[in-house]
Amino acid sequence: MKIPATKYPVERLTLDNGLRVVLSPDRSAPVVGVAVVYDVGIRSEPEGRTGFAHLFEHLMFQGSGNIDKLEHARHVQGAGGSFNGSTHLDYTDYYEVLPAGGLERALFLEADRMRGPRLTEENLRNQVDVVKEEIRVNVLNRPYGGFPWLKLPPVMFSTFPNEHDGYGSFEDLESATLADAEEFFERYYACGNAVLAVAGDFDLAKTTQLIERHFGDVPARPAPERPDFDEPDLTGEVREAYVDRLAPLPAVASGWRVPDPIADFAGYLPFVVLAEVLTDGDASRLVDRLVQRDRTATSIGGYLGFMGDEYAVRNPTAMLLQAHLSPGGDAEKVLRTVDEELDRLAADGLRPGELARTQARIATHHLREIDAVLGRAQPMAVLEQQRGRPELINEVPKLIGEVTEEQVVAAAATMRPERRATIEVKPGAGA
Repeated sequence: MKIPATKYPVERLTLDNGLRVVLSPDRSAPVVGVAVVYDVGIRSEPEGRTGFAHLFEHLMFQGSGNIDKLEHARHVQGAGGSFNGSTHLDYTDYYEVLPAGGLERALFLEADRMRGPRLTEENLRNQVDVVKEEIRVNVLNRPYGGFPWLKLPPVMFSTFPNEHDGYGSFEDLESATLADAEEFFERYYACGNAVLAVAGDFDLAKTTQLIERHFGDVPARPAPERPDFDEPDLTGEVREAYVDRLAPLPAVASGWRVPDPIADFAGYLPFVVLAEVLTDGDASRLVDRLVQRDRTATSIGGYLGFMGDEYAVRNPTAMLLQAHLSPGGDAEKVLRTVDEELDRLAADGLRPGELARTQARIATHHLREIDAVLGRAQPMAVLEQQRGRPELINEVPKLIGEVTEEQVVAAAATMRPERRATIEVKPGAGA
């Protein structure tokens, strides 16, 4: 299917201190998005410090050299903007969306905490408590909490960086020290380990000057050497199950390793399309079979990456299928049906119009996402950091349109039971 590339402008520069900058001016609406991405995530956490990357994200909002605690929020919201941060497997990001006149304010705030957050014992203990409460709310006291993004990796992987709980254990969080935080900042929050991206309504020359003014004197520190987190593929099916005391119904999720999303992007993209062929919309294969006809599942979803970040994750990663089952549902039956549909696709190919429809849906979703200024700034920063190619954001629709039926069929043929890791949720509510 022929899908044109988008044409958002992409300008790149690197400051003398090593900070990489990506700029994408767009004067169509008076708003700007600013994102700073650091090349550190859950996989970078040392053993005995699970959850530390996320904890440190919280600490970055507790004040900096010229900004008191809570003032970041006051400065951004007072200008009519919004802000946040998030921790992923391979990066941590911080961002603001503001009226165009607030651009310098966002640059000042990000530069100030890049020089150094206020790391104090009080701030550390407070944020440990905040993160522990977040775990209680999002994982421990929620039905299907952590399913499958926290539950499946230890079944699928065997090395600490890939398999451990990225939210963290209470024991590890409570034992974190101020020295740990200072060392983490010194090691990972360096100019050479960061990318700044700005998208939206701004003048290119003036903004370049503002970035030099605010970030140019941040002390230069090089990026740390990044480990290779790869590990061998599964050689046999691996399955585990657990009881969720809050879950009213059973659920099951499986993951299959996929090609390296950066080193083999051409081999990876057919799996992006395959996930949508299988699960996106009522006409998709597994929704039609499991939900509408067999009624063995109430919902099923398929996606690339444990956090659903198909274009912002390094190797190793996986294609995931997760299903919530009907009352009395049988996970084994659902898995057999998935195997049947994969075998049918591999043997018979795609139906007429199935590939084009799926490609159009993926492209439409991507275009909707990048229409927002933050939807450009944040992924451009990650693409620069992981690939040195922020312009890939423009090329994705075209590349998706170039995926062939043969490639999708070949991808389906690799998804064999012996390469599958599965986690099953047994309902415990009412027990």
